[in-house]
Amino acid sequence: MSFLRLEGKKFLVFGVANRKSVAYFISDIILKEGGQLILSTLNQERKEAAEKLFPGQETHVCDVSSQEDIDALATEVGKLHGKIDGIVHSIAYAEYSEGIKPFHQTNREDFMKAMDISCFSLVAVANAFRDILARQSSVVTISISTTRMAAENYGYMAPIKAALDSTLCFLAKSFSEFSEVRFNAVAPGLLKTSASAGIPGYVDSYLYAEKMTLRKRAVATQEAANTAVFLLSPASSGVNARKIVVDAGMEVNFFDREMIRRAMREIPPSGKTE
Repeated sequence: MSFLRLEGKKFLVFGVANRKSVAYFISDIILKEGGQLILSTLNQERKEAAEKLFPGQETHVCDVSSQEDIDALATEVGKLHGKIDGIVHSIAYAEYSEGIKPFHQTNREDFMKAMDISCFSLVAVANAFRDILARQSSVVTISISTTRMAAENYGYMAPIKAALDSTLCFLAKSFSEFSEVRFNAVAPGLLKTSASAGIPGYVDSYLYAEKMTLRKRAVATQEAANTAVFLLSPASSGVNARKIVVDAGMEVNFFDREMIRRAMREIPPSGKTE
């Protein structure tokens, strides 16, 4: 038996988009470890794409901005499986209807829609599946390595991810009244995914982050997925209400000598930029 002990366990994964997505890597590991995979996608187009990636695997359509969709999915999964052993919430959404603007000019409707889909959906899904989750199951969401670094091109999504981090703690406490369901987050550094490619200036940020890691090599999506599957598994039974950072040591390396030298070469002796 594998250390992860996923054999025969059933996991519902939200968010498989393509071969670069974190949810894809997580799903792939679940199958390789002998687990049973249930997929949920945003729409029919995504469903067909997911079915090509994972032929023969059960796939549903659920728009998490719709409570009716979430409730219908819970009912269907409950009928088909009775109980499941875990949920992966790999969902994030951002819309910039007026283009990228300074944070203080954030559009209210864009922000609230992103909060609903990227954060509140975790609450809605957990509540809908509360009687379908096995007593000692695990729910894992995907966050970011830090919400305290004001990356201008990431816009309002960092505050939303901060809300997501807090949400999982409150869900863990709330569910502890009637179960042992655990809620945790994987928080990777910058990844090379299709979703991130749409962020203005992301490539430069990604290359910079790579230089800031202790190993001078970027975090791989596979590494984030490995951590997520560990958190799904019984092997992490003592971990609850936690955000596990996967950033190859970037958080401790901001005074890296090489990066300091590079930065100082850009500043004239007067201390003023040209």
